[in-house]
Amino acid sequence: MSPRFSFKMLILPIVMASLWAVASAGNFYNLADITWGEGRGKITGGGRGLSLSLDKFSGSGFQSKNEYLFGRFDMQLKLVPGNSAGTVTTFFLSSQGAGHDEIDFEFLGNVSGQPYTVHTNVYSQGKGNKEQQFHLWFDPTAAFHTYSIIWNAQKIIFLVDNSPIRVYNNHESAGIPFPKEQPMKVYCSLWNADEWATQGGRVKTDWTHAPFTATYRNFNIDGCAVTSGASSCKSTDSANNARPWQNQELDAKGRNRLRWVQSRHMVYNYCADSKRFPQGFSHECKRSRFL
Repeated sequence: MSPRFSFKMLILPIVMASLWAVASAGNFYNLADITWGEGRGKITGGGRGLSLSLDKFSGSGFQSKNEYLFGRFDMQLKLVPGNSAGTVTTFFLSSQGAGHDEIDFEFLGNVSGQPYTVHTNVYSQGKGNKEQQFHLWFDPTAAFHTYSIIWNAQKIIFLVDNSPIRVYNNHESAGIPFPKEQPMKVYCSLWNADEWATQGGRVKTDWTHAPFTATYRNFNIDGCAVTSGASSCKSTDSANNARPWQNQELDAKGRNRLRWVQSRHMVYNYCADSKRFPQGFSHECKRSRFL
């Protein structure tokens, strides 16, 4: 066997393994389980996509196979087109139990021609009430767009097409709980919530448009998987070896983009709702401009 042939035989398994890793990085067969919907959730394209549907009898949903304690979570999503009033499409992280933690992207449908409402919220130890809502600057039903959650011990960043729309900082020093102890799975679903989702429940789901369908693809996770209580991230890793999301900060461009989104496209901020919180706003509202 020639040295050149030996080298090819040595390098081929490495190349094949690398190609498999790339191919499986966003593969729903490897990353997710469809957990409810009785066939209304379907993995497509050999694992590259997943569709959820909703009819009068049931919605559908899936969850990640693993749970994570911190990470970056990316999903491309194309929302229900046309008259989507009453429907809610979700992409969120959550632990389990009464004192659960949760980080939410929820997309509230509307009548044809009206914009979707992007609803964000953060729960810690079972307490939420930290909602911010936005209208997008594009049609989220016409093409796929990327929605991302960066979660580390210092902050949570919500991004749309890599533009930050919200930053929620850790204010534990002020006695405000922050989600950093409970591992969470990724959950996605499409369901009927017409008692509250569209214009406060005034517009109901029109079932003549069913089934409603939302499509997911390019599901990518760069995070610390937790198995039997042990994290895949080493606590001994130096700052130089940290992954970008572990110490994520907004640069000047990111801060400007965040200001633009919040000034032009925010439609609700719990830190400005004096009717809902007549006793005064949560302490973090006074400590940080961007929540």
